[in-house]
Amino acid sequence: QVQLVESGGGLVQAGGSLRLSCAASGRTFSRYSMAWFRQAPGKEREFVTAIRWSSGNTYYVDSVKGRFTISRDKNTVYLQMNSLKPEDTAVYYCAADVQGRSWPLVGIMDYWGKGTLVTVSS
Repeated sequence: QVQLVESGGGLVQAGGSLRLSCAASGRTFSRYSMAWFRQAPGKEREFVTAIRWSSGNTYYVDSVKGRFTISRDKNTVYLQMNSLKPEDTAVYYCAADVQGRSWPLVGIMDYWGKGTLVTVSS
C-alpha cells in the first residue's frame, strides 16, 4: 500500500506564498513522475504541474508559470507557490504516475493523496 500525504495548505492573502509538501510512505514504488492537481469549489480537478522523478524535468500549466515551482527530494515532492491569487483557491492533490504517462496529465494517476486546502483571500 502506498500513501501520499499532503501538508502545508492554509489561508493566505493575495500576493503571499505557501509551500506544499507531499510525503510518500508505505511500500516502495517506482515513480515515473509526481504531480500536483487542484480542484476549486464547483469546478473539475485540473492538472497544475509535474516533475519527472529521475531527470527533474518539469511541466507547468500556463496559469501558474513563473509563480509555482515543483521540486522533489527523497520521498517528498514540494510545491512552492508565490504571488498567490484568489483564483488559486482550491484543494491541492498530490499524485504519482508509475506508468510514464505523457504530459500534460489528464487526471488518471496511480496513487492520490487526500488533498490539502489552499485559500487565498483578496
